[in-house]
Amino acid sequence: MAVSANRLELLQIADAVAREKSIDRGIVIAAMEDAIAKAARARYGSETDVHAEIDPKKGELRLSRHMLVVDKVENHSNQISLVDAQRANPGAQVGDTIADTLPPLEYGRIAAQSAKQVIVQKVREAERDRQYQEFKDRIGDIVNGVVKRVEYGSVIVDLGRGEAIIRRDEMLPREVFRNGDRVRAYIFDVRRETRGPQIFLSRTHPQFMAKLFAQEVPEIYDGIVEIKAVARDPGSRAKIGVISRDSSVDPVGACVGMRGSRVQAVVNELQGEKIDIIPWSPDIATFVVNALAPAEVSKVVIDEDRERIEVVVPDTNNQLSLAIGRRGQNVRLASQLTGWDIDILTEQEESERRQADFENSTRVFMESLNVDEVVGQLLASEGFTSVEELAMVDVKELAGIEGFDEETAQELQNRAREYLEQQEAELEAKRKELGVEDAVKDVPGVTSKMLVKFGENDIKTVDDLAGCATDDLVGWTERKEGGEQTKHAGALDGIDITRDDAEAMIMQARVKAGWITEADLAKPAEDAEASEQQPA
Repeated sequence: MAVSANRLELLQIADAVAREKSIDRGIVIAAMEDAIAKAARARYGSETDVHAEIDPKKGELRLSRHMLVVDKVENHSNQISLVDAQRANPGAQVGDTIADTLPPLEYGRIAAQSAKQVIVQKVREAERDRQYQEFKDRIGDIVNGVVKRVEYGSVIVDLGRGEAIIRRDEMLPREVFRNGDRVRAYIFDVRRETRGPQIFLSRTHPQFMAKLFAQEVPEIYDGIVEIKAVARDPGSRAKIGVISRDSSVDPVGACVGMRGSRVQAVVNELQGEKIDIIPWSPDIATFVVNALAPAEVSKVVIDEDRERIEVVVPDTNNQLSLAIGRRGQNVRLASQLTGWDIDILTEQEESERRQADFENSTRVFMESLNVDEVVGQLLASEGFTSVEELAMVDVKELAGIEGFDEETAQELQNRAREYLEQQEAELEAKRKELGVEDAVKDVPGVTSKMLVKFGENDIKTVDDLAGCATDDLVGWTERKEGGEQTKHAGALDGIDITRDDAEAMIMQARVKAGWITEADLAKPAEDAEASEQQPA
């Protein structure tokens, strides 16, 4: 009866641990088998290959010693000769394993303690693996939990089947949690770490707001209304761009709800964060105008290469301060929402700048082409901004300007080309003086002006150029708290070049330097093209 009780007890313990830790019963039984085998090795010797098996239905325990069949025995603890093996099993061959049944053991206190540690460790590992497998696929979900404790400003949340953390920087400003408070947050990362899976939650992530709207707005959940972009200044203000796939459904109205009930539910969860719901548009100009609401926009100028937009607002009704917002908040959120840099000017500022550009172009033409002010103004008013444009344009187009004939146009173009040749010679001399190697000239995309800039910034060889980052050439903008921006100049500051062009130039330099091959360069482009062709 005592043996039967012990068998039953083993299975009851396995069932209880499996339920409590939410892991598979088989894992617990396997941990018990490992623990019993370890304790048995302490009795029979550490080199003995002892195996323990527990019947998952009856609870019966069977101990066995595995012996390897060899021609010559070197270790009697785990090897057996072919002759001895064939006495027990006539069909035994060298390389086979013979299982020898062992008698039951009486476990002492130390052996039992050791077995307990093995079981606890195995169960803990299984529990951690279960938590990781369960939560790694839930990144992007909203979860509800109870605050377990607060450590150094971070909040530890009990999710029922695991613990998660909300770091101080992932909580809304002035938000305070106490033990026992219920909290709702967004899973943005799950990592497998030494001490178990780390589940990171956020209440400031832009997608937290998007998921809250999906819970409150049935049209979003059903896919009729889609959230295309979200920008947040957590705890203060947010903008969300929405579009409807059904022309009969107003996306903004669906998100606002009857008397603002839907958006108010999200606002309450986000501690009063003001939310602007904006109709999304594939036309970037329209989307930017919508995003800058409530400010009025009178004109939009788009620079697609730089992904930069110039927005002109009326001088009246304080429209400039409305567009910029308190501490630049409105324009900063609009920029985040659209993914484009936004410059805001008043109509007067734009007029003054256009006049300054016109005067500057006129002066450039007068000095470089040795012409009077009237000719310079005529060229500037026709939209020419540089001598290079004059040198490349068709003579007939120049002759078509009022007051010009073909002879005058040809003379202007000859002077433009002479000026450019003179400039090129001066830049070449400057390049040699700065010590920039000839090989740098052969890198695709590099111009004479760039060569001088390279020399002034100590980029003198192909290897020097190959070792640059894109920011080293075009500079970068550092955004600080409060919306302030600091512009750091690059080596090519003052030269009109996009980030993509700068990156392509660096990659070509790496090919020329022998760091990579043309095939290496082509592979990412092929991968990008393949991913674009795949259905969404």
